Amino acid sequence: MAEAACPASCGELLQGWLFGGEKLISCPINWFSCVAVSDGIPIPQERPRMRQMVNLLLDYWQEPPESTFGLRIEYQSTIPIAKGMASSTADIAATAQATARLLGKSLKSEELAQLCVKLEPTDSTIFKQLTLFDHLTAQTQIPFDWQPNIDILLLESPQTLLTEEYHQQDHRAQWRNNICLFQQAWRQFRTANQRHDNYRLGEACTLSAIASQSILPKPCFDQLRDLVEQTGIYGLNVAHSGSIVGLLFNSHRHDVNYLRWWLHQKKISEHYPKIHQVKLIAGGVR
Repeated sequence: MAEAACPASCGELLQGWLFGGEKLISCPINWFSCVAVSDGIPIPQERPRMRQMVNLLLDYWQEPPESTFGLRIEYQSTIPIAKGMASSTADIAATAQATARLLGKSLKSEELAQLCVKLEPTDSTIFKQLTLFDHLTAQTQIPFDWQPNIDILLLESPQTLLTEEYHQQDHRAQWRNNICLFQQAWRQFRTANQRHDNYRLGEACTLSAIASQSILPKPCFDQLRDLVEQTGIYGLNVAHSGSIVGLLFNSHRHDVNYLRWWLHQKKISEHYPKIHQVKLIAGGVR
């Protein structure tokens, strides 16, 4: 048996139109999809994309395609599905690495990225470092060397949206309409990276979230921006192709109990009934 795990994402730190196409920087957090691949009979409850990744790898390594029938995939995941939290990316990336380990193969992150985008739009949680990524083609991969120390209050909406369905719609005109706002966010992100500045990072995320409102609006967004201003937390980020919102803060500097109280007092928790405290972590498949 061989095992691997890949983290979830609290939406994106940034997503928008850059260098002639849509790019993103995922926000990896401490929730995981854990996958075990072993010799054995396939279980009936496996997720289809996992088996597709196994088959893709067998073809990639020129292994006999019938080998798939002797490989068993088992998994555990704490990641909500269809919320914009990279659950599917975590599934297929962990499956790929577990399969590689079982077969005694090595799999670099660049190879993994190319394989994943063949199956579906892919989040940059597959990279150890925060990475600007072309999630449709994997052609752009720009890593950053800073790992911010940030806590997140993740606001989970009951609304679901399949990433595949989102990408079947053409949002190019809306992204281009917001190109100035996103370029401002991109500049702020690079400055934040250079200076290791969490407040600049939060501002970049908030600007990107504002740009996303014209494409996939989040309930109570203006009120959440008011909360950021009133409490002095770093900022907020969103799932640009999902329904969650993240409040970015430092648990040693900011009062998380006040944030929770405020969300209930303003009845924002009616739109986001599940509220979780999570941590921004390094990405990459473990």
